[in-house]
Amino acid sequence: MLRSKTSTIIIHLAGWLIFLSLPFLLFPAPLGNQNVLNLLSSFNYWLYYFFYVFLFYFNAYFLIPAIYFKKKYALYALVIAALFILVYFLKQPTHTEPPLRSFRPEPGMEMRGPPPGFNRERRPPRPFRVNLVTVFLFTMVWALSTAFRITQQWTETERRAVKAEADKANAELSFLKAQINPHFLFNTLNNIYLLAIKKNENTPASIMKLSNLMRYVTEDTNQHFVPLDEEINCIRDYIDLQRLRLSNKVNLDFQVEGKTENKVVPPLLFITFIENVFKYGISNHELSTINIHIYSDDKSITFYCRNRIFQTKPQERTGIGIENTRKRLGHLYAGKHVLNITTEKDYFTVELILPV
Repeated sequence: MLRSKTSTIIIHLAGWLIFLSLPFLLFPAPLGNQNVLNLLSSFNYWLYYFFYVFLFYFNAYFLIPAIYFKKKYALYALVIAALFILVYFLKQPTHTEPPLRSFRPEPGMEMRGPPPGFNRERRPPRPFRVNLVTVFLFTMVWALSTAFRITQQWTETERRAVKAEADKANAELSFLKAQINPHFLFNTLNNIYLLAIKKNENTPASIMKLSNLMRYVTEDTNQHFVPLDEEINCIRDYIDLQRLRLSNKVNLDFQVEGKTENKVVPPLLFITFIENVFKYGISNHELSTINIHIYSDDKSITFYCRNRIFQTKPQERTGIGIENTRKRLGHLYAGKHVLNITTEKDYFTVELILPV
């Protein structure tokens, strides 16, 4: 931020230095050292050109936001016209012309009358001429000032839109955290309760897995990205807790392959799909197979899951969860990912490929 402001200040100073040197470029009269010093020491020179500095920032930071953006176009045009009239009648600085030598008679000459060509009649007033230089400078400064302010406003609008999108993604992540099926929590607690009654040796481990899962969901997912290993550990705990309610009719195939170290993924990205698998891919009466695979290499991270669909009417909340996941992927990866969701022959398949 500080570097950006410094660059902006330097650009503005360089631009005004170039602008203040325009008299030496626009007026072709030869410049000697004395003429340059006379011009630079002229109060009128500084008054004339610092008026344009005032015009630039007055228009950019007051007239446009306070009048133009509020659609007071007539008032805005009137103020600009008044400023133009004011600068038009300021004396435009020019190079100092060589002083005219007064006529003096040579020794021995007598002045008996006016010099040849002298006309005692009053000269007619000069016709009004448009000062094109002033018109050009005023128009240029006004146009640059307007373009500068509008561009600045557009950039600020874009920045706010990006921030709003980021805030929306964070809100969706919070919603996703709250979306962890409460029935899963209740069922898991009931299963652990039954284990405790039976004094099953897996009771302490199950309680620890549930504690780890809830801690990860509520505390460790405040960033846009988390280590892939942590996400996989969360998935393992989730699947192990789901196993407590699975019957012998369910064949669960969960595999993690490849190098998972030093890689990151959005938190809770895969849970929506995995929750969907356990919700609609399990039957108490028919054999079912659930496939959940995660593969990581040097270029990508691939998530794959496949299950048979036993419930033909998915609940609305699952559709919202998948749609939120699509939006998160679009925000975080901006078209650099691949997400294929297919339903074919009563099988639901998800393939997600993320760049490393």
